[in-house]
Amino acid sequence: MRNVFAETLFEEAIGNPKIFVVAADISPSGSMAKFGLEYPDRVINVGVAEQSMIGICAGLAIKGCQPFAYTIATFSLYRPFEMVRDDLCYQNLPVTVVGMGAGAIYSTLGGTHQAIEDIAVASALPNMQIIAPCDPLECAEAVRWCARQRNGPVYLRLGKSGEPTLTKDAASWRFGKIRKIRAGSDICILTYGVIAGMAVNVADSLTGLGYSVAVVSVHTMKPLDRRGIASILTHYPHVVVIEEHVPQGGLAAQTKQIAWECKARCRLNTFTLQDEFIHNYGTRDEFLAAHGLSVEWISAAVALDARAFVA
Repeated sequence: MRNVFAETLFEEAIGNPKIFVVAADISPSGSMAKFGLEYPDRVINVGVAEQSMIGICAGLAIKGCQPFAYTIATFSLYRPFEMVRDDLCYQNLPVTVVGMGAGAIYSTLGGTHQAIEDIAVASALPNMQIIAPCDPLECAEAVRWCARQRNGPVYLRLGKSGEPTLTKDAASWRFGKIRKIRAGSDICILTYGVIAGMAVNVADSLTGLGYSVAVVSVHTMKPLDRRGIASILTHYPHVVVIEEHVPQGGLAAQTKQIAWECKARCRLNTFTLQDEFIHNYGTRDEFLAAHGLSVEWISAAVALDARAFVA
C-alpha cells in the first residue's frame, strides 16, 4: 500500500504542480524518491519536527497548494496534534495528513509506534475527513481523491506493504459511501483498512460452514455513510464489525449507535482491539491475536452466535 500511495501521488503530481510532500524524518523510497528527484522543490523533509511539517503544509495550502504531510501514523497525528487541530482543521485547509503504517502495522516497535486509537482522535476534530483504504486499489482511488479535493483536511490511514488486493471486482469507489466487496445474504461483515484481509478470511471460513457472507468496505470513516450502514443493519439478519482500533470512537461504536437509532433487529457482533496497551513482541498477526482478533476466534464466535440466534 505504501508503494501504491507513492506511485499514485507521483502520477498526480506530474500534472499538478501544486502538489507538495512534506515529510518528517522518513526515508523516501520507490516512487517517493523519484518524486524528490523529478521535483526537488516540491518535496521537503523537515526531520524530527512534526509540528513544523503540519505548519508548513498549512502555509502551502493557504497559498493554494495541495500538500501531503507524510510520516508514520503516530507521528503524523499525535505528536503535532495541536497544529493539526488549529492550523488545519480550524482553518479548514485541504491538507492530507498521511498516517503510514497505522493500526498494529509496527507491531514490533511497541505502543509508541502503534496507532490504535487514531480514528477516534481524528474524527473528534471538526472539519477532519478520514479515509482508510482496505487494499492497494482503494489506496490509489483515495490518493487521487485527496490530490484533487478542496473540501478541507483529510487523515489518510494507510497500511505499509504486502496487503492483498480485495476490491478488483467491487463496485466503483466513492468518497463517503460504503462499498460491497463480496455479496452474501446471511451475514454481512463491515470492515475498513488493512484488517479487511482478515475479514475476507473470516467470510471464507463462515462460508465453509454453510453461511452466505457479504463483506463491505467502510473506507470513509468520516463522514461516515450512516444511511448505507443503516441499510445493512435493517437488511441483514446478522451483522459483524471487524476493526483494528480500540472500542471507543471507531466503527463498532458508531455502528451500535446507528443500530439503536434505526431500531435494527439484526444480531450485531463487534470485534475490536482491546482498550489497553498489550505488550506483545511479535508479528502483526500475533499482536492482533493477543487482542482477540484472529480468523479462528472470530469465525467460531460468529458461528456460535448465529446458531444461538436461529435457535
